[in-house]
Amino acid sequence: MASRAGTAEGSATARLVLLALAAGQFLMALDSSVMNVSIATVAEDVNTTVAGIQGAITAYTLVMAMFMIPGGKVGALIGRKRAFMIGCVIYGCGSLTTSLAPNLPVLLLGWAFLEGIGAALILPAIVALVAGNFPAERRPAAYGLVAAAGAVAIAVGPLIGGVATTYFSWRWVFAGEVLVVLGILALARPIAETVSDERPRIDLVGTVLSAAGLGSFVYGVLRSDEWGWFQPKPDAPALLGMSLTVWLMLLGIGLTWLFLRWEARLVQQHKEPLLDPAMLQNKQLTGGLTMFFFQYLVQMGVFFVVPLYLSVALGLSALATGARLLPLSVTLLAAAVLIPRFLPNVSPRRVVRSGITALLVGAVILMAALDADAGAEVVTVPMLLIGLGMGALASQLGSVTVSAMPEEASAEVGGVQNAVTNLGASIGTALAGSLLIASLTSSFLASVEENPAVPASVKSQSAVELQSGVPFLSDAQLRSALIEAGTSEELTQEALDANAAARLDGLRAALAILAFAALIALFFTQRIPTTQPRSTKA
Repeated sequence: MASRAGTAEGSATARLVLLALAAGQFLMALDSSVMNVSIATVAEDVNTTVAGIQGAITAYTLVMAMFMIPGGKVGALIGRKRAFMIGCVIYGCGSLTTSLAPNLPVLLLGWAFLEGIGAALILPAIVALVAGNFPAERRPAAYGLVAAAGAVAIAVGPLIGGVATTYFSWRWVFAGEVLVVLGILALARPIAETVSDERPRIDLVGTVLSAAGLGSFVYGVLRSDEWGWFQPKPDAPALLGMSLTVWLMLLGIGLTWLFLRWEARLVQQHKEPLLDPAMLQNKQLTGGLTMFFFQYLVQMGVFFVVPLYLSVALGLSALATGARLLPLSVTLLAAAVLIPRFLPNVSPRRVVRSGITALLVGAVILMAALDADAGAEVVTVPMLLIGLGMGALASQLGSVTVSAMPEEASAEVGGVQNAVTNLGASIGTALAGSLLIASLTSSFLASVEENPAVPASVKSQSAVELQSGVPFLSDAQLRSALIEAGTSEELTQEALDANAAARLDGLRAALAILAFAALIALFFTQRIPTTQPRSTKA
């Protein structure tokens, strides 16, 4: 049984509590997108390769995914507020280390390990602290604002990173995170602590199994672009003729199954599990987790595809790209805040279905609008719709998952919830990237093969390089490479035309799979409840 210090009283105190928790969510999400526009600059500054910096970003996601469930249990052991504060301190130390990093190993220590561990403590605690500091009828609005803060961070991350890198230094982003952490620690004083009457133990075997299972699966997904999903790419590692991606995913599933079996055994022996498998038999909880998975899959896929279209296909700067994403932030915040305020007793299922539908329609409109002659304005309406959908989901899902279980289990729910969102985000980015590159490759090769002016040796070389995973190229990058290779102006122009058409085919393919994912999600909304927690509505 959990004893509670009490919910936040008074509007001023409640605003401070909500601001601290939303700022924490914003900070955790910011690192997922803020440096994507500055990878080359960071690599040069710390004397490493672009692949090394991409590896650091991957490692940050991996550490979070591995320790999210144990991080939720730590909150139950030492108190949710204490876990949140300790996580902030660890995260701040990681940000400071990263801002001063002279080389890649120090960067990995600060960015990937320390920030990843800090996030694994902070994110589950945020879910539990909202539950412990706000009454049930106010939680949808609180969860909506906190979730919206995270999504806005992903949307404005490229803009922040672009401004810092262009006018100052990428290091100032991480130095600024330290200041934000200090602000959060100051604001967190009024947060009511929630701590268990009993002193639960940490299941070490379960911790190892869950971390290894989730880590293996997510790592396999994150390396799919480089290795291939099933058929290994040229020079990529393989086992029994299949890409290591599929083997790591199978290993992750197997270890997760062993983890759940181990936890069920502990429950039978009346011992403290890391995660009670009975939680996953709760229809409302699994419904909310499924929606979280699909939301983050589509969300991160969109945040991968749209900036590519704006920055590479249209050649916009990082600042202009970030500005074009701002309409999404506006409708996202509006929906997340206003739906709970003006429709407090609305059916969560209806709102979730409307949100998924908005994501679907936004992706379809964007897919149809992409054209070689289209300008940046074509993303505005889709961004407004996608933001509206994300905000609608954010306004309901946090409350749906937490209200499905007793309040003392809120930290564990937070751990599972954030593990699922990390999984969805990883798969969404990898899936969109893989479909984009695969479609681009087949389209470009078809254009090259049909052109009799292209020498056979060039066709053969293009096939090998594209199948190995040549990156998404802008017209300027391709023209520079062709001129350097001594290609004629006529052939250069034909290659540029083929690249532009192939690029659009790739983008449409990526958006099509995201739209399809949103369509699939609609079939799982039946598990979302039709009434709000403690709602007066019949």
